[in-house]
Amino acid sequence: MENTRTDSALSGQIVQMDRLDGGLIERMRHEALTAPAPWKAVYGDYQSGGWWTTSLMSPSGEAGDVKIGDGAARPTELLQHMPATAGLLRELGLKYMWVRLARLEPNSFLWEHRDYDELSQAERYRLHVPLNTNSSAFLVTGGTKVHMAGGRIWRLTPTYAHGVCNMLGPDRIHLIADVYADDAYQRLAARAEKPQTAEQLPQVTETELAERLASARRLADLGYVGTAEQMLLRLFYSHALPEGSAYDLIARLHTERGDEKSSRRWTAAKSTLLALAS
Repeated sequence: MENTRTDSALSGQIVQMDRLDGGLIERMRHEALTAPAPWKAVYGDYQSGGWWTTSLMSPSGEAGDVKIGDGAARPTELLQHMPATAGLLRELGLKYMWVRLARLEPNSFLWEHRDYDELSQAERYRLHVPLNTNSSAFLVTGGTKVHMAGGRIWRLTPTYAHGVCNMLGPDRIHLIADVYADDAYQRLAARAEKPQTAEQLPQVTETELAERLASARRLADLGYVGTAEQMLLRLFYSHALPEGSAYDLIARLHTERGDEKSSRRWTAAKSTLLALAS
């Protein structure tokens, strides 16, 4: 019964959709690796560093415009250098809000967060097409890690808390399309399947939490405060944690060290990243 509930919950968060031709994926991968992309680093509070994006379609039509918002996307100049990718986007016939390439370098993380909170209440979804990936690159949501394998379109519902990592490399490069729900999307969604690469993370024990917090405290006391914080943030990718627990641990770390200013900063970061602020 528990597995059934887990599968049902996960299907609301991430699913596999259509298969794509291997030759097409290889052409799109080549385009992503060779096109003159103006990669931008944004959303710094959400990441460890190493996450870069560039736009193929945006409301402004500019490739360097990468901070998403509502609007009708139009092709950027970069997409002109990517005919195979442009062809797939036309074939899908979706109502695009934004289309980007996203690159996550080795040993890089997008911390636990929610997306779309700042947007209108229109029904929308995020589609991923992995172009360059590896088995150490995975998404975590609901205490489950999912490697988005190549050859498929994947759908993520990013209003659920989630995070992404690329442990070992090479670079993880995905085509990401934010789309509004319409008839074309519904036809695609009708073929959705639960992910075959999902793996439940182990539950964390109080003893493990105490040990990790003690290790972080030792690092912080030696002056490596940022390293200590990242040690706690990375728990999200190895253990099933209650939502926001990594941020709570960091706030606790600073409280125990007598740094209430930093504790309040991480409590506020939790509210912002998880869209808890009113």
